[in-house]
Amino acid sequence: MESKPNKRPRRSRAADTSRKKGGAPASAAPALSAAIKLADLVESDYKLLTILSRLGIKLGFAESSVADICARYRLSADLFLLICRIYSSDDFRPQPEYLEPSDLGNLVSYLRTSHTYYLTTVIPRLGGDIQRMTACCDEKYGKILNSFFDNYRREVDKHFAYEERVVFPYIEALLAGKRDTDPTGYSIETFEENHSDIDTTLNDLKNIILKYIPEDCPPMMQTDVLLEIFRFEEDLAKHTVIENEVLIPLVTKLESHE
Repeated sequence: MESKPNKRPRRSRAADTSRKKGGAPASAAPALSAAIKLADLVESDYKLLTILSRLGIKLGFAESSVADICARYRLSADLFLLICRIYSSDDFRPQPEYLEPSDLGNLVSYLRTSHTYYLTTVIPRLGGDIQRMTACCDEKYGKILNSFFDNYRREVDKHFAYEERVVFPYIEALLAGKRDTDPTGYSIETFEENHSDIDTTLNDLKNIILKYIPEDCPPMMQTDVLLEIFRFEEDLAKHTVIENEVLIPLVTKLESHE
């Protein structure tokens, strides 16, 4: 009898049938394909729950497959699986060639929802955790750390505001067949050349806490703050990959068709 397991045929071009070897059983994920049950996909990597909420997919999908759910919510299964793969694997490099410019509407909606999640949930929660931690520390250190975080918050606000006011409306105009007539000749290349990095300051904040936090700060509070920063840092990194390696190539393709 054949010792090799049968491979499920690929139902979507975004499917990834590779499996990691040598890891713990909990890290073994099912092949990403449109045929997999969505519940099984989420159970294999709970971080994908954030993707569902940002795409407007509600829980309670029973035994429905990825293809079924994407059809129900009018999403491209290829786009959905591509985003999942980005979040599930640090080594995955997206190849959006098989996506269509029509996927941009859902992609922009996803990025907008991510911005809202960061600005209204993640950053306020992190700021509150830092304030509670520093309230138990030396007052001088608390002022320095809270000031540093406030500056970072303003940096993030400015970064996202530019995308919300300039980049996304430009993309939506392209999708509506209204090529931007701005005499400055704005294009997605302008965004690509000026896409600032908001990860560096967050990494600096993490290192300040790791290396220089006073011993009188409660250890559990330190841990809670650092875990929140690590999660936010990882999510932002995935967000940046989506913008740089999926959004920009798709918009470039759309511009070339105009």
